[in-house]
Amino acid sequence: MLRTLLIASLGLIAGSAWADSTALKRLNTGDEGRAWEAVGRLDIGGKGFCTGALVAPNLVLTAAHCLFDSKTSKQIDHSRVEFQAGLRNGRASAYRMIRRAVVHPDYDFSSSVTTDRVRNDVALLELHHPIRNTTVKPFETDVRPRKGDEIGIVSYAHDRAEAPSLQEVCDVLARQQGVLVMSCNVDFGSSGAPIFSFRNGEARIVSVVSAKAEVEGLPVSLGTQLEVPLALLKAELAAGKGVFQSAAPQVNRIGAGKRRDTGAKFVSSSKN
Repeated sequence: MLRTLLIASLGLIAGSAWADSTALKRLNTGDEGRAWEAVGRLDIGGKGFCTGALVAPNLVLTAAHCLFDSKTSKQIDHSRVEFQAGLRNGRASAYRMIRRAVVHPDYDFSSSVTTDRVRNDVALLELHHPIRNTTVKPFETDVRPRKGDEIGIVSYAHDRAEAPSLQEVCDVLARQQGVLVMSCNVDFGSSGAPIFSFRNGEARIVSVVSAKAEVEGLPVSLGTQLEVPLALLKAELAAGKGVFQSAAPQVNRIGAGKRRDTGAKFVSSSKN
């Protein structure tokens, strides 16, 4: 089980890393959120949401499980997914529907939470129209971080759905079998959220949030090591994959303060 695997690797460091992590900061104003406008909320047909981030004017990076229905275990019609760049208090810097979506070919939504599932839990979404807005600048990606590196996360979640929150400092606790184990604070809705490195003062995406788990009663977040999966997904799009038979895109927005459930939720490894 994944929980056993994590405890075996982290049992000796479950004391100090969490103490170094900073608290979440809600990015309420334009000044606070200016550097993070390319992070947005992915509305899943008006029924739920995940977090995603632009890595090119027409490409959004997120978690693969965001594109699956938890009841049927089937991939959803991505034409019903909308990317809301920089969404804050009911308004976004840009709204775009999804034209194509590719998930890692080895991702298995129906499997239990294992290192294989987390390692392959990544998807790339192609927008119908690129976002060419001077305030919404796609992020570069970077090589995988090392154990002990400081990272950060910008995400939405079920209790903070109308504005992103920044955790500027959390830590890579371990790297094993293509999975990053991190001290970052995540919750439902944070699925697919970008994990950033800050080398040389520049935020670059090094992973996306896949799941949350526990180690000796303390929360951890899990994500894939990004380099190889992202290159594979770009090749899948270049090969013409990701076409989904569907009706014309529909927009079904839900206003501020209204709750919704989603099939794209974290799985706590303590339940396995």
